[in-house]
Amino acid sequence: QVQLVESGGGLVQAGGSLRLSCVASGNIFRINTMGWYRQAPGKQCELVANLTGGGSANYADSVKGRFFIARDNAKNTVYLQMNSLKPEDTAVYSCYAGGIVTARPMELIRDYWGQGTQVTVSS
Repeated sequence: QVQLVESGGGLVQAGGSLRLSCVASGNIFRINTMGWYRQAPGKQCELVANLTGGGSANYADSVKGRFFIARDNAKNTVYLQMNSLKPEDTAVYSCYAGGIVTARPMELIRDYWGQGTQVTVSS
């Protein structure tokens, strides 16, 4: 019903920047929350940042002031601008969409996740 496709990952040196994008497509009327999670090898999955349709944003303490989340509601797209990257930011970053209301029929459906994109920061 809904697909999430991420792009923008890659290899960057410490101190560099990357921008991730995630486009949601399918039978979508509205998405309440879009965001990003990440999982590093041997570590638990953690919330990086999310953003509601009303503009309320949450960030992990470890990325505050360095990462910035934005979305284009008309395009069902969420972005994550990552600046001053550190080796500890290395992880698979996955896009998330929650509170999805479909267009036909108009109903609330389950949350969706993207496949993930690798971000590697070298020291």
